Amino acid sequence: MNKPLKSKCSECGGQVRRKNIAQEFEKEGTKVKLSGLQAWVCNRCGEVYFEPGGAQQVVEAVNSLFRLAFAGRQHKGTVSAQL
Repeated sequence: MNKPLKSKCSECGGQVRRKNIAQEFEKEGTKVKLSGLQAWVCNRCGEVYFEPGGAQQVVEAVNSLFRLAFAGRQHKGTVSAQL
């Protein structure tokens, strides 16, 4: 799981390792958080890389959570999802 990627970070040249991460997004004062995302993360600068198609899946999940949070404007605070 924590195996290094053969290529280096495109930002700083650091070593990139596979990790489970959490990311938080904010829109119009509402926050959504996704946990359990598998990504490649640079151990030097923290740059995050996803497998092909992974970033699009994150965008779709985040947009779905925002739609839920904004439905009727009933939610204030943070909406979280564990993957």
